[in-house]
Amino acid sequence: MSLSYITKQLPLLLKGTVPPVSEFIPKHCPVVQNDVQSLRDFVKNSERILVVTGAGISTESGIPDYRSEAVGLYARSNHKPVQYSDFLKSATVRQRYWARNYIGWPKFSQTQPNITHYILHLLEEIGKVLCVVTQNVDRLHTKARSQNVVELHGAAFRVICLNCGEFYNRHYIQEKLKRLNPKLEVTSDMVRPDGDVEILQDKIKYFKPPFCDSCDGVLKPDITFFGDNIPRTRVDSVRTQVSASDALLVLGSSLSVFSGYRILLQAHEERKNIAIVNIGPTRADKLANLKISARCGDILSEIFKIT
Repeated sequence: MSLSYITKQLPLLLKGTVPPVSEFIPKHCPVVQNDVQSLRDFVKNSERILVVTGAGISTESGIPDYRSEAVGLYARSNHKPVQYSDFLKSATVRQRYWARNYIGWPKFSQTQPNITHYILHLLEEIGKVLCVVTQNVDRLHTKARSQNVVELHGAAFRVICLNCGEFYNRHYIQEKLKRLNPKLEVTSDMVRPDGDVEILQDKIKYFKPPFCDSCDGVLKPDITFFGDNIPRTRVDSVRTQVSASDALLVLGSSLSVFSGYRILLQAHEERKNIAIVNIGPTRADKLANLKISARCGDILSEIFKIT
């Protein structure tokens, strides 16, 4: 199958979907046609592309990122993500985290993929994309039907017991929280990259967080909190995928976090062809053979002539 297959299939995947008008996309310039051709050539000339995605593709689905100028979470609020050590040590921190996550979950979990996610699925289907390594925890690649996805920082849709290692579906935990907190009726239209929201302290102090059904242990979303380490097996899996690829494409990531940046370091050391598409500079610009400052959905739409 050729790239023309994607042009034919995309309208079928996108039928009936209306991309949200997202307030979380940073200010950006229109796509430059020379960049469109350069990226098209990169895709055509690559056989096994490893794709690294970041929050910059989820912003187009209505999920904010942390660092974007003017529209990122850090720019719009004083919110700081929970630290892993604080979550482990403090029952109060866990109570606050789960209360906010409980309120934010309905909107976060219903977020839908956008054109970038679907194009990556189709590129995988025709054999161009070997693997998608995502730094996002929103599972939008899976919703878009991509098969070989490594969720570098885990996924918010799964919960783990820190005592016995039992796993739970996050939707099951949501129902459990409803039963534990029947009087909490706060709703929110906002969403954060990690799925929680801001609520008043008096709504939190009586909140009952979930515990493991098997051992009554502490439950935590199966995501890598700030200050936590990515499981070694996952790191090794990514290293294997990088070595098996012949090119690396970064979409929507500034690569500020070292777990993403080291993927680029490996690819550079192994002399892979590297392309980066991101609004604004990234930590790895100096390593790239091709750097394009653009909104991912815009330039990929141009490549496959979908509007």
